[in-house]
Order: sequence, then C-alpha cells, then structure tokens
Amino acid sequence: MVEAIDRKMILLITGIAAFITPFLGASMNVALPQVGAEFQPDAVLLGWVVTAYLLSTAIFIVPFGRLSDMYGRRIVFIAGMTATAVFTLMSAVSDTIWLLLLSRVLQGIGSAMIFGTSVAILTSSFPPKDRGKVLGINVALVYLGLSLGPVVGGIITQQVGWRYIFVLNGVLSLIALGFTLWKLKEDVQCAEKAPFDIGGCAIYGIMLFALMYGLSLLPDISGAFWIVGGLVALAIFIWWELRHKAPVVKLSLFVNNVSFTFSNAAALINYSATFSVSFLLSLYLQYIKGMDPQTAGLILIAAPVMQAVLSPLAGRLSDRMEPQYVASAGMAITTVGLLLFTLLSSETSLLYIVGSLILIGLGFALFSSPNTNAIMSSVDRCDYGVASGMVSTMRLVGQMLSLGIAMLTFSVFIGRVQITPEQYPLLITSIKVAFIISAVLCAAGILASMARGKMRKNTSEPVVQKA
Repeated sequence: MVEAIDRKMILLITGIAAFITPFLGASMNVALPQVGAEFQPDAVLLGWVVTAYLLSTAIFIVPFGRLSDMYGRRIVFIAGMTATAVFTLMSAVSDTIWLLLLSRVLQGIGSAMIFGTSVAILTSSFPPKDRGKVLGINVALVYLGLSLGPVVGGIITQQVGWRYIFVLNGVLSLIALGFTLWKLKEDVQCAEKAPFDIGGCAIYGIMLFALMYGLSLLPDISGAFWIVGGLVALAIFIWWELRHKAPVVKLSLFVNNVSFTFSNAAALINYSATFSVSFLLSLYLQYIKGMDPQTAGLILIAAPVMQAVLSPLAGRLSDRMEPQYVASAGMAITTVGLLLFTLLSSETSLLYIVGSLILIGLGFALFSSPNTNAIMSSVDRCDYGVASGMVSTMRLVGQMLSLGIAMLTFSVFIGRVQITPEQYPLLITSIKVAFIISAVLCAAGILASMARGKMRKNTSEPVVQKA
C-alpha cells in the first residue's frame, strides 16, 4: 500500500506533469508570431509548430498506455518526463524551423508517455473514495496551465523571447523528473505472454493521423478524403484488434463495459462542443468589439479560471454521489452557456459575455473530473494505462473536431476571404451558427452521460456497468 506521504508526492509529480503540457501549448500560441518573424515560414508551416505536437501526442498515447500496463507505469512515465525535458530544451535552441518541428514531434511522443500513465498512476495510488478529489486537483492544474499560459507566455515572449517559454517548461520537466526518480517507487504491471501489438499500433497511428489531419484541413475537400481514409483505417483496426491475442486497445472495454463506453463518448462530445469557444470569442472580441489581444485574453480566462477553482470540488462531489449525475449536470449547464452565446450581436455587453463564460467554466468543472473518475473507476487495475490514454485521446480528437466545426461555418458563411468590416455581419452569423451546433452536440452529450449508468453499489464501492 502506498503511504500517505508518498501519495502527496505522487499528487505533486502528476500535478506538475498535468500543468506543463497545457501551459506550453497555451503560451506557444501567443509566441507563434515571433517564431514566424524569426524563421519566416509560410502560414501552413508555422501552423505545424502546434499541429505536429498534437498529432504525435495523440498517435502515441494509447500505445504507451498499453505498454505501461504490460511493463510498468513508472518506467514509461520516467521515459516520458525525460523525453519531454530533453526535447523541450532542444526546441529552445532550435536554429531552423525544421529542427523546431522535429523537436515538437519528439516532445509530443514524450507527452504521450506522460498522458498514458499519469492518470493511471494517480488512480492506482489512491483508494476509490478519494479518486474524485485527486483527479479534480489534477484537472484543476490542467486548467491552471491553460489560464496562465497566455499571460505568462505573453510576458516571456515580449520581455526575453519565445525560446524562454521552452526553457521554463524544460526546467519544470526536470524538477518533475527529479521528484519522480526520488519518490515514485511503487510500480504496477500486468504480466502477459503475448507479444506487443505492433501491427495494431501502426494501424491505430495511421487511422488517428488521417482523422486528425483531415479535421485540421476542413473545410477544404481534401480534409473529407483524409477523414474517409481514417474511417476505413478504423474499420481495419477493429478487424485486426478482434483477432489479436493482446490487442493494443481491448475492444471488450467498449463492447462489454457500458460505463466506459458512454463516459468516453461524453468526453468526446464535450470537448467537441466546447474547445472552439475561446477561438470563436477571440475573433468576436477583437473584430467586432475592437479589443486588443491582451484585453481579449484577460476576458477569455474567465472560463478556465472557474474550471481550475471548481474542479477539485466537483471531483470531491463525485466521490460522494454518482459521477453520472454530477457530470450530466455539468453538461447541462455547459449547454445553457453555449445557448447564451447563440444570441451574440455587436451590441452584446461584456458582462453578458463574462457571465456566459463563467457558466461554461462551471459546467465544464462539474463535468470533467467526475467523468474522468467514472472512466478510470469503470476498468480493472490492469487496464488503467489504456483508460488513461483513452481519456487524453478523446480530448485531443474532440479539440480537433471542435475547431473543424468552427472552420466549416466560416467557410459556408464567409468563404476564403480576408475578414474586413464588410464581413463582420457574416462573421457574427458564422459564430452564432457554430455555437448552435456546439449547443446541440452538448445536449446530446447529456444523454451519453446519463446512459453510462451508476458507478457504485454504495458511496464507496465502484461497480462496472456491463452490457
């Protein structure tokens, strides 16, 4: 049994890991113009500084989660923290755009090792009655990173340059690595005789690359072809996994485990409905309201600040009552917040906007950590790695889908033209339609969240809902 003092260190280690990645991503978005000014890449290549990281992370999360279940989570987590530290510092000294892109890909692979293990380590280290609380703290640190990223990243970029964003994250990674080597002693592995599913990993990687790359190309027609290719690869992947002795993804988790299936579906829907909110409102505040980026950014942190503050409380609440009810209530509140944004106009007050953001932040806080608690509590101890990886995969795919929906509405109403004052009425229309689609998605997510069933027989014993 892990001692209480060790549990605190595990919470600290996984908390630093949870903070680093969203902080780096959010701060790098602010620094992209300076990166572009230094290396002079075209717009597409500059966009790959962000996309390359997301793709490599998404592709490798589940395979590393599976490896951690088979061979031990500690060793995979340590490898991930090491890779993240090394390649983050490599990004800081990159002297060409291509070296920076390579560093970002390798950094994404390191992050995949962390994502595939950190929640699993946290879940296996705490008893069921405390899982919601600690997962809530973990989620809060994710949103703390999202909240501080644009502010701290902007200050660092303006004062000393974009490279020091990577230096700061590299130092944080080294600190987390030191704590890991010092304190993380206990490991969990499930011995299996069958070889690792390399073929399944390859098909999975091709499938996810095609789907996520296709979503990034929308609304261009080439994006649709990539998505169709990804769906074909998905069919091949299912066929392959059903025939492998030790599949990289146990499809039985989805087929026979109602709680796991619908909790993941709810996560995918929620991220698909909410991730583009800050993107859409950033355009609205700057184009329609005439704000500068810094002022717009300060308004937009209202939602992640609410998420960071309330996620631990929501997680603790899911320890005392069914995650099904807490997460579904959060999804319903988020739906109301999205519906409020469908009424945007050029005359909408800032108080209305901030209030709606706070409502969405409250809803997402109530949804996220209880839903993660439900996913991790619905599987056996030996499947924590795959479950942890699936949580992150749903998040990343949902984020890409959300941006794809936003870009699709822009294509339909505005087209491929520069946004000028003459286009502002069409911009507002496209933003409102995107929020309508998101609200409908979120409403459907309430059904998925409720369909998972109850997670425990009483207040402390989780019970897996079988099909």
